[in-house]
Amino acid sequence: MSEYVTLNNGLKMPLVGLGCWKIPNDVCAQQVYDAIKIGYRLFDGAEDYGNEKEVGEGIRKAIADGVVKREDLFVVSKLWNSYHHPDHVKLALKRTLSDMGLEYLDLYYMHFPIAFKFVPFEEKYPPGFYTGAEDEKNGHISEADVPLIDTWRAMESCVDEGLTKSIGISNFNGGLVQDLLRQCRIKPAALQIEHHPYLTQENLVEYCQGKGIQIVAYSSFGPQSYLEMGSDLAKNTPNLFHHDTINQIANNHRVSPSEVLLRWATQRGVAIIPKSSKKERLETNLKIDSKLTLTHKELEAISKLNKNIRMNDPWDWLDGKFPIFA
Repeated sequence: MSEYVTLNNGLKMPLVGLGCWKIPNDVCAQQVYDAIKIGYRLFDGAEDYGNEKEVGEGIRKAIADGVVKREDLFVVSKLWNSYHHPDHVKLALKRTLSDMGLEYLDLYYMHFPIAFKFVPFEEKYPPGFYTGAEDEKNGHISEADVPLIDTWRAMESCVDEGLTKSIGISNFNGGLVQDLLRQCRIKPAALQIEHHPYLTQENLVEYCQGKGIQIVAYSSFGPQSYLEMGSDLAKNTPNLFHHDTINQIANNHRVSPSEVLLRWATQRGVAIIPKSSKKERLETNLKIDSKLTLTHKELEAISKLNKNIRMNDPWDWLDGKFPIFA
């Protein structure tokens, strides 16, 4: 079992969870069920991942079989860009709960600080970059004129109604976090960001930790997460698993490079959500905190690998040119 962190609302969240991004639908339910039996309690999903029914199936089977109770789990989803209008936020969350067969979430993120044109569920779900047939034909994304604070206030109402225990933000830069904190009634419990040795975002991490916002890392292995997506940037970025610094530290501790990368994050108070289909790797990831402790010098050496290389940048989305990180 992994360690827990206490969020700013008092809720305890596992420091290590299972990321559900890119888990194939045909094996997703079983992988979630197996992960629960191994000891996983946090499952990080999203409307956009297109596998929430299967994630929910695995969770409900584990509950029905007496492996866990619902209150033992920390279930996460994310509001997709198409549902930022206050009229659609609760609808989207209720769709997630319906798909998963659950009564509430533990954490609901705003997936990106970007508002797309609304797409009705019956037209396409999840819509991804689709904002209408004409846009799809032209490779275009239509935006909606919705301020982030309006979306956030609708998310706050979802907390009031008990649909989710916590709300958070994802892929926000420091200025957007600061602006939200000036206006919000319920402070974000967590900020999920791309975070690995090539993109350490140390100022953002320090700022949010100082404000009591838990940092959660995705793509902890850097380019590895994007190779199968055909990313040219990922192909041209040195593999962290083969980096001399990472390998030297791994050899010092007789562990794998992946363990070094994960422990570098958790030892600095950053939660992680790595994905794996291999039981042995899942078990190793879950026990990373008790198995490995890096020295201060090793932590610094890894952080110095930063190159500000961002794999997930909305500036590259079709013709959208969304300047979140510009």
